[in-house]
Amino acid sequence: MQTSRTERDSKVAAQGKKPISGAGDTDAFAMPDVLNTSALKAELKALAKKNIKQPERFRPMLLARLKELNNQGRERAYALLKEDGSGLECARHISWLQDQILIALNSMVTGVLFPETKGEFSVTAVGGYGRGTLAPGSDIDLLFLINGADRKETLEAVEYILYMLWDMGLKVGHATRSVSECIKLSKSDMTIRTSILEMRYIAGKKSLVTTLQKRFDKEVVANSGPEFIAAKLAERDERHRKSFDTRYLVVPNVKEGKGGLRDLNTLFWIGKYFYQVREPQQLVSLGVLSRQELKLFNRAEDFLWTVRCHMHFLTGKAEERLSFDIQRDIAAALGYQDRPGLSAVERFMKHYFLVAKDVGDLTRIFCADLEEQQAKAVPVIGRVLTRFTKRKRKIAGTVEFLDDAGRIALAEPGVFKNDPVAIIRFFYIAQLNDLEFHPDALKVLTRSLSLINAALRENEEANRLFLSILTSRNDPSLYLRRMNEAGVLGRFLPEFGRIVAMMQFNMYHHFTVDEHLIRSVGVLSEIDNSHGESEVHPLAAGLIGNVEDRTVLYVAVLLHDVAKGRKEDHSIGGARMARKLCPRLGLSPKQTEQVAWLIEKHLLMSMTSQTRDLTDRKTVLDFADQVQSLDRLNMLLILTVCDIRAVGPDVWNGWKGQLLRTLYYETEILLSGGFSAVSRKARTERAVDDLSAALEGWSDADRAHYSGLQYQNYLLSVPLEDQIRHAEFIREADTGHKLFSTMVRTHAFHDITEITLLAPDHPRLLSIIAGACAATGANIADAQIFTTTDGRALDTILLNRAFDEDDDEYRRSANIGRLIEDVLSGKKRLPDVIATKQHERRKAEPFFVTTHVSVSNKLSNVFTVIEIECLDRTGLLADVTQTLAELSLDIRSARITTFGEKVIDSFYVTDLVGAKITNENRQAAIVQRLRAVLEENGDAYREGMPPGILLPADAAPGSVKGGQKS
Repeated sequence: MQTSRTERDSKVAAQGKKPISGAGDTDAFAMPDVLNTSALKAELKALAKKNIKQPERFRPMLLARLKELNNQGRERAYALLKEDGSGLECARHISWLQDQILIALNSMVTGVLFPETKGEFSVTAVGGYGRGTLAPGSDIDLLFLINGADRKETLEAVEYILYMLWDMGLKVGHATRSVSECIKLSKSDMTIRTSILEMRYIAGKKSLVTTLQKRFDKEVVANSGPEFIAAKLAERDERHRKSFDTRYLVVPNVKEGKGGLRDLNTLFWIGKYFYQVREPQQLVSLGVLSRQELKLFNRAEDFLWTVRCHMHFLTGKAEERLSFDIQRDIAAALGYQDRPGLSAVERFMKHYFLVAKDVGDLTRIFCADLEEQQAKAVPVIGRVLTRFTKRKRKIAGTVEFLDDAGRIALAEPGVFKNDPVAIIRFFYIAQLNDLEFHPDALKVLTRSLSLINAALRENEEANRLFLSILTSRNDPSLYLRRMNEAGVLGRFLPEFGRIVAMMQFNMYHHFTVDEHLIRSVGVLSEIDNSHGESEVHPLAAGLIGNVEDRTVLYVAVLLHDVAKGRKEDHSIGGARMARKLCPRLGLSPKQTEQVAWLIEKHLLMSMTSQTRDLTDRKTVLDFADQVQSLDRLNMLLILTVCDIRAVGPDVWNGWKGQLLRTLYYETEILLSGGFSAVSRKARTERAVDDLSAALEGWSDADRAHYSGLQYQNYLLSVPLEDQIRHAEFIREADTGHKLFSTMVRTHAFHDITEITLLAPDHPRLLSIIAGACAATGANIADAQIFTTTDGRALDTILLNRAFDEDDDEYRRSANIGRLIEDVLSGKKRLPDVIATKQHERRKAEPFFVTTHVSVSNKLSNVFTVIEIECLDRTGLLADVTQTLAELSLDIRSARITTFGEKVIDSFYVTDLVGAKITNENRQAAIVQRLRAVLEENGDAYREGMPPGILLPADAAPGSVKGGQKS
């Protein structure tokens, strides 16, 4: 039975890292039930001597034996991982196994096959293998040290060893060099220098390794510490940049990501190079780490190795990204269980992110001591000059902190102990004076977290300072993130502390909840400092100056998701928590209620804009009834922008911004008392006159005909400029006697490509359009569906942009248009086209979304609204729209919305005579049929689709009659 995580962590912390003194030290990691090294050496030598004259027979026998031993050893290592739960021990077992194979192989090669090479070279491990750890799928990095010039026999012996390893199926990184070559290359190449730093003897002539180590320490390491440290930290910063400079990505890279194993490796490299230590525990005796921090190091290393080993075994390859499709399996393997509000996989990932945060804490502590040691290493004259050129300065308004070369430092070590409020003041003063943080001060701060207690949380001054940090115009997200990284934010706001490192197991959110909230504040600050001008958020930037209370807005943005991971709805729970927390922060009852309302309704505007028909007046009326005031509307719009923008890269786009602007402007009219007294009929007549007048240069007959082709909802919802384009488009199609025609327009700002289609109307048209888009990999952002008075469909499909260049978008749109025409004419069968398309979307198999179908007559005065919520899959929209057609429902408009792996689509429908669906039995049948379609395999469902909808070649425009659509 697997050891519990608590027991394992205690054991790892107590043991520390076992010393690895070379291949001869086998007792700690030997697996006698797999192989005995001495026996293996004898076996291979005997096999070689017996078959030395029959290489064609000997090599396959040798290879089969080595493969057998390797497979048995790795299977045993995996079994031990599942029994003991220690990834570090697993990695050491695999490293030990590889050592023994190399020892035996080298003994056979130099003792039997190439006896003249004995004493001519040594086999050493470098990289992670040099540290005595080897992940199941990792490369085996070897350095063959040769004795002087390249001898043919020596190179042949080395090649024989390498080819055996390759034929075993192992990935081997290798180099063959002399000692002098190693020294020369390590002086100019930091990667080679690092590999030699980690070199470990395995087999062969040991004196070569000893010579290289002595010369390396004397000729390369001596007096080059600052250079090496700068290079390693620069490498680390570049790695972090590639992962958005955050350790809170929901699909982290366990090896290379921020807070991953490579960060711990960097600390070890620097420690080994600068402090001349062989093992992390030696840093305790040097005073760099405390015993508690060493335990933290050991626990973090073991946990990350455990995750990494499971990843490699599960995938059968060197997978370093902790992807969604293996997170559940690893959570189960490590014994995590579901808890109220958090699934097992979410609890596992929260543990992962907390460990990644621990790695960050260790990095700060380590760098603080490193800087102090480097300062001591500067010659006396240099220290005297530094005292005058970069001396510490007092900071105006405080005696607790100093400005140390642009970084806030402590005036004396007991600052926080003497006055715990100084913990919050530390960040306030840094922000006020635009100072970086001295690593030594952060080290003391990290060790003072126990001072943040109930008394400090209730302290009026501490809460005032915190609000000042949050609402400052000087990048509040930076200082909130530093507070969070240091562990201060979660302790000062326990409500926030519960969501620190919490991930949401879905493809929509890219970051943990705490990182998302801090990024939301960053977006708000960006809008706040835009001075009313922003290309990305023009409306929000223009409105923020009208917000009556900035504090309310900033607090609401910081706390809007703070109740996630609980049983109750996080919007309602968050509002309840805000009513408790806001008075503590110093907010008035009015401010508290405003914050609570914003949190409770923070999803209202995004969901309304993305899932409801904004041309339906009932949508706007219902939304306005909930908002009730312009100030609320302004703040809700800004909060919504911040929320969407901070979800992750590429989640926000211009089209979502346009939807929000449309909803805002429609609602503003109602809330400001601007309801038009002019009837819809009169407004429609005016719209017809405006369109007719705008068709300049047209004959009177054409103006009358083409301005009269549209129904009321089209005329009242489509901008005049688009009406003109559509009229020209339809006239061009009529002139060319085109039964089917497309028009494409790109919107760089909206990040949308618009395809307008003109075709004879029929119930399956939207289904065919959706299927064609699915077959070409296009993602539908929205659909605007209209029918002309002569029975033609004028449908505009809005696709998320796939290419940067407009020419590429036009080509893609042309392909979609041709495919739709081929399907309509029966030249192609849609299910066949979809089946041959290879989609690039991330797999949704690891996710579960409860299928929901609702039929409502309350959301619109004219239409029945069918809403579906389910797991996304290829061709889903095509399946749904076909089903609606088969149910004799006429789709008047549709809202297509995707949130990662989940879709929420709304269809405004009527029966074939234009009436709502009021019969309860029919409503139940619609729900039942749609649920069946959503829950079964799409390919199987589409097998029942008709082969195509044939359009007769002699069909004329208007010959296919259709009903009015909005």
